[in-house]
Amino acid sequence: MNEINSNHQIRFENGEFVQQDTKPSAPISMPDCGPHFHEVLNSHKLNLHHEHPNELQINLGKLCNLACHHCHVDAGPKRTEIMTWETMQKILSWAKKANIERADLTGGAPELNPHFREFCDELIKLGIQITSRCNITVLYESGQEDLAEWYAERKIRLVCSLPCYTEDNVDAQRGKGVFDKSIAGLQKLNALGYGKNSELSLDLVYNPGGAFLPPPQMSLEEDYRKMLGDNFDITFSSLLAITNIPINRFAHALKRNGELEDYQHLLVSNFNAGTVEQLMCRFLINLDWEGRVYDCDFNQMLEIPMSGGAQTYLWDLEINGVAGQSIATNRHCFGCTAGAGSSCGGILAD
Repeated sequence: MNEINSNHQIRFENGEFVQQDTKPSAPISMPDCGPHFHEVLNSHKLNLHHEHPNELQINLGKLCNLACHHCHVDAGPKRTEIMTWETMQKILSWAKKANIERADLTGGAPELNPHFREFCDELIKLGIQITSRCNITVLYESGQEDLAEWYAERKIRLVCSLPCYTEDNVDAQRGKGVFDKSIAGLQKLNALGYGKNSELSLDLVYNPGGAFLPPPQMSLEEDYRKMLGDNFDITFSSLLAITNIPINRFAHALKRNGELEDYQHLLVSNFNAGTVEQLMCRFLINLDWEGRVYDCDFNQMLEIPMSGGAQTYLWDLEINGVAGQSIATNRHCFGCTAGAGSSCGGILAD
């Protein structure tokens, strides 16, 4: 872990800690109570800055066939934000020069971007390993009937949201009928070797159904394996437990239920300094559907540019200048450091 020192930019200046939290440029819902994230980092003498990135996390658009209650993207069937092929070509060119190793494709439902498959094929040509954030039900959308087979042929890693192993909880979060489609989709993926073949990774994602932290990931994974295996003969590679971040749609729901302040207090009171070194924002560059860069997907949705600076497009970014840059923070960052921690790859600490 990096100690704060006077040579590091922003956090320590003239012998005093300085304010670092970056305000969103638009009035988007997020917590406005409790301490700022930088204050807690400073109290632990911790820095939060970028390492040299080898991964791009790319939002291909906010269009989705679902409108989940916990969605921090506010994605849905009526969203029109879609990445163009021109933008994808610029990303591919930059990724080749920067020797990017991995791409994490998100949405919305990334598959609903009309250029999704071509983009994936071009990434594969560059030797870039792809993770696709698949909501499973998209396998049954019109025009996507061969999607599961297409994924398997390319050995693309799938990370699929299944917030619970019971129908009532899943449908309450994601909509009526989603559980049945999800089960059918997982069975289809299993039949193709996903979750069984080591080259066809199938990870499931758990999100809490309310204003609480995820239970221990290991014991939860055991429950998922037993319930899905016994009831539906479904297997998977691993389970990722991800904390709901209190912004946008989820923050609206918390505020409406009078739970936003209590939830933020829960996150702050469970701050775990041991998670900071593994935070995903340190190792990747996040992109929106127009190719602009951010420290993480949550900052993107709050319109906080990378390092809290000026809005920048990926192709204008110097890869060798990223390492050492500070990461913009605000109160929502406690969601990634509470308890065992949370990232797009699940927990961060024991």
